[in-house]
Amino acid sequence: MDTSEFKEEDEKGIDVPFLDLQSILNATDNFSDANKLGQGGYGPVYKGKFLGDQEIAVKRLSRASGQGLQEFKNEVVLIAKLQHRNLVRLKGYCIKGEEKILLYEYMPNKSLDFFIFDHTKSIFLNWEMRFNIILGIARGLLYLHQDSRLRIIHRDLKTSNILLDEEMNPKISDFGLARIVGGKETESNTNTVVGTYGYMSPEYALDGTFSVKSDMFSFGVVLLEIISGKKNTGFYQSQQTFSLISYECAAWRLWTKNEALELMDMTLDESCNKNQFIKCVNVGLLCVQEDPVDRPTMSNVLTMLDSEIAISPTPKQPAFLLRRGNNSSTASSSTKSETFAEITTSLEEGRQLKNGLGLQLLVSLFILLSELLSLHV
Repeated sequence: MDTSEFKEEDEKGIDVPFLDLQSILNATDNFSDANKLGQGGYGPVYKGKFLGDQEIAVKRLSRASGQGLQEFKNEVVLIAKLQHRNLVRLKGYCIKGEEKILLYEYMPNKSLDFFIFDHTKSIFLNWEMRFNIILGIARGLLYLHQDSRLRIIHRDLKTSNILLDEEMNPKISDFGLARIVGGKETESNTNTVVGTYGYMSPEYALDGTFSVKSDMFSFGVVLLEIISGKKNTGFYQSQQTFSLISYECAAWRLWTKNEALELMDMTLDESCNKNQFIKCVNVGLLCVQEDPVDRPTMSNVLTMLDSEIAISPTPKQPAFLLRRGNNSSTASSSTKSETFAEITTSLEEGRQLKNGLGLQLLVSLFILLSELLSLHV
């Protein structure tokens, strides 16, 4: 696919410049390892210096990433039209032969997961900073869902897609999977489910149905990860045995016992505003409820988080999302498979599974089986 074909189809809708490949090679020293910032599901990201010493983050999409020309177009055309302080800003793009490159504003503090899942780095994120990050993500999503001229469903919100600027302000990134829905349209369907295990809503994973409430589910998972410092995308390990229960289920159990403070990242012990913490747990659990109708909108979330007098509803038991595999290391050993892999169970299998057994019954069976196996051992 050459540059001219892409530009002929989409140049009119793009408000950012096209950059030639040679200028990008010069800025990144030919994609040298010394300039590599990290490795995402779609490929490596490099730091580049352009004229005037302007620093830019250069995302080079790998051939094996799964993101084709259509996803690339989607991200370029879409993000160029979005302007919000909590969304990463696209600075340019390049397509040349098999090279597909996106240029973003440089985020010196990398991504949110770089801090919260590292015991040594998480101490730099006190409670005030984490609460402000939560509010910033919420405002960015509110813009996507309601305030922008387009209604955008992100479909892949997660901590690694939240970048942090020099003042630790959050910016939502990676719009390759995002979808535009009509002004009054609230949901849509897809035949191919892609995204990240642990952050997907059950209706999307099983039926291919996505909506703003799918993003709300992902936001709830991210919120719980931020305040607990624990990653949801693995298997939850109890003291007794491994259970195929997602982390938000453990959070809900502590909530029902009035022990929600036990979820707190231990590095927050001194800085934490406990009233805000409890409020965040409540909101997070409201967002991960199984029925999309029960989940709040982002405007509701901001009201609950920002207001001292707003009363939050009581959350119902959260959704269970199961994935195949026998341990967490298998599922997370490949960045690509964890980040952008398609669900291994087909949508039709998922619909039959949901209609025949129900998510709760299925989980109960898995728990019983795991307990029986542990007793046998």
